[in-house]
Amino acid sequence: MRFRTGPRAGSRARRRTRRAVTLLLLTAAAVLTAAATPWAPDPRREAECHTRVRGSHVTASCYNGNATTDRVQLHVTCARWWDPAMDTAVVDVGPARRADLAQRCWLEVRDAWVTHDPG
Repeated sequence: MRFRTGPRAGSRARRRTRRAVTLLLLTAAAVLTAAATPWAPDPRREAECHTRVRGSHVTASCYNGNATTDRVQLHVTCARWWDPAMDTAVVDVGPARRADLAQRCWLEVRDAWVTHDPG
């Protein structure tokens, strides 16, 4: 083993020390940043619903692929002023379950949508 003497003798040790201190500081900064960041839970998940309009009839097919129950309801707005808006009853869609909802207007449908109440 060779020992160095002179002005550059301690430079290798200083570089190693600097590297170790830098690595230690970066690790501490990463840990403190991760600890300071609040963990947010997953957003509430809803059943996946597909709405279909055929003439004056509206159907919605909902599948809940989540672990919690979702309460769904179909809402229909009719195009004619004298044709009342219609809502279905609220239906519970359990985990890995499917629900079909249906409603109709006398003539045309203006709008149809499904609301969710994950519980």
